[in-house]
Amino acid sequence: MDHLINGYHRFRASAWPERRKQFEALAARGQRPRVMVIGCSDSRVDPGMVFDAGPGEIFTLRNVANLVPPYQPDGSLHGTSAAVEFAVRGLEVEAIIVLGHAMCGGIQALMGGVPAPMGEFLGPWIRIAASARNRVLRCDPADAQLACEYEAVRLSLDNLMSFPFVAERVLDGRLQLLGGHFDIRSGVLAMLDRSGEFKATPAEAAPPG
Repeated sequence: MDHLINGYHRFRASAWPERRKQFEALAARGQRPRVMVIGCSDSRVDPGMVFDAGPGEIFTLRNVANLVPPYQPDGSLHGTSAAVEFAVRGLEVEAIIVLGHAMCGGIQALMGGVPAPMGEFLGPWIRIAASARNRVLRCDPADAQLACEYEAVRLSLDNLMSFPFVAERVLDGRLQLLGGHFDIRSGVLAMLDRSGEFKATPAEAAPPG
């Protein structure tokens, strides 16, 4: 814990003075992010760092394996669905990015089984993506882990469309759904293109003109 407190001290000494006005403005007017990112809880993948985004720019939800369950308003506890509803109906974000990543432990558990002593909550959660695993196993790809990481992103995007308030906004152009995958080994971000394939994003912006 000491290293976190030390980090806070550095934040107050350097980052806070530089960004104080920004935080004060955010406090005064509230948050107005244009994008929601649904990422994995993995400590190695920080969406704010990947996209070099500052405070107030991204509404971030993180859970195991960046999964979105299907729409199911049954009165049970649905943290992910609640965050999606708040982002879309409350904040009126313009885009939702489902961001998967390489070497995902949740996907590894989905493919190979949940290791003991876990499973009470993790097992039912990752079964959301059972159909993604089954599609991958039927195809028998060379890298099943990577293929399932991709497929889980596609599945979450499909599940987002099962939310009526999401589908309505996608169809009338108010909301865009995007899929991404970050490789923590290389730092490469791949985005899902119109053909349904993940393509590496150029590391540098194209020159103007």
